[in-house]
Amino acid sequence: MLNIEKLNVHYGKAHILHDIEVEIQLKEIVALIGRNGAGKTTILKAITGLVSPSSGHVYFGGKDITSKPAHSIVKMGLSHVPEGRQIFPDQTVADNLILGGYITGRKDKKRIKKLLDREYQRFPILSKRRKQLAGTMSGGEQQMLAISRGLMSEPKFMVLDEPSLGLAPLIVKEIMEIISGINREGVTVLLVEQMATAALSISQRAYVLQTGKIKLSGEASDLLNDPEVRKSYLGQKD
Repeated sequence: MLNIEKLNVHYGKAHILHDIEVEIQLKEIVALIGRNGAGKTTILKAITGLVSPSSGHVYFGGKDITSKPAHSIVKMGLSHVPEGRQIFPDQTVADNLILGGYITGRKDKKRIKKLLDREYQRFPILSKRRKQLAGTMSGGEQQMLAISRGLMSEPKFMVLDEPSLGLAPLIVKEIMEIISGINREGVTVLLVEQMATAALSISQRAYVLQTGKIKLSGEASDLLNDPEVRKSYLGQKD
């Protein structure tokens, strides 16, 4: 469903990504793990049209999307839930969700209402908070809103950047269960996470990124038991 071939990204003279190759199949959850500064977020930005690669290609559904603008990529069915949630804090929960469906459904009020009802059913807390300013909600509720806003465009593929950031362990567990549920509904997921154990536990496959290069890849269960991964990314000793 998504193929990245020989992707290189520079920020000025700095070479950030080096010949990245990633393949994600339909209806998979694939984790991308690595330390801060490894280049994980840059990969997501290159996929979603927010960064222009120096060379290489990104294919989505067999189509080259490397040079396409972000709004065109969203229309194709690829949604990005960014790091830090980036909700609109001075807008209500309902307004945030409506904005999420704007590109694909701004002229169809019945469709927007149907999508809102679906998301309120998925996240009952958002239904209760629909008139509340998004910036006054807890971190976990804001993350649910960010995911829900991403789903308002009815994506086939969703990339999530650090959805556990700043959340308590119990809330992280809930967020991972939500992501698994979205995947069971048929949405393919690329999950970028520093909390490697949480990410690997819900993924089928994974890639390990180190200083802009893919260092390891394979089945998520195998990487969970790999001594190097356990030591470097899971904080466990031999």
